[in-house]
Amino acid sequence: MPVARCHWPKSDLMIEYHDAEWGVPSHDDRHLFEHLTLEGAQAGLNWELVLKKRDGYRRAFADYDLEKIAAFDDAKAHALAQDPGIVRNRLKIRSVVTNAQAVLKVRAEFG
Repeated sequence: MPVARCHWPKSDLMIEYHDAEWGVPSHDDRHLFEHLTLEGAQAGLNWELVLKKRDGYRRAFADYDLEKIAAFDDAKAHALAQDPGIVRNRLKIRSVVTNAQAVLKVRAEFG
């Protein structure tokens, strides 16, 4: 029986994303933060390009360990801006750090 699928996934990577993740609820903080990060990186770019860099993002951002990311300083952000494994936009990189700090504040206040 053929798989019902939207028209937009054309490559193997996009088909895998569509079938396994797109529209699938998640309640895992690390997974949700990964998607927040990737969506921020995608601004002005296409989603497939960002998905190709997914492993680079996991490596660069400590496998989305919020405490580690929140502690990244300007030197670390500058080093990440040289990393070809991610989108090398300094504002997008800083947003990941700022978002990690904000998530930790929310977690501390609300659990």
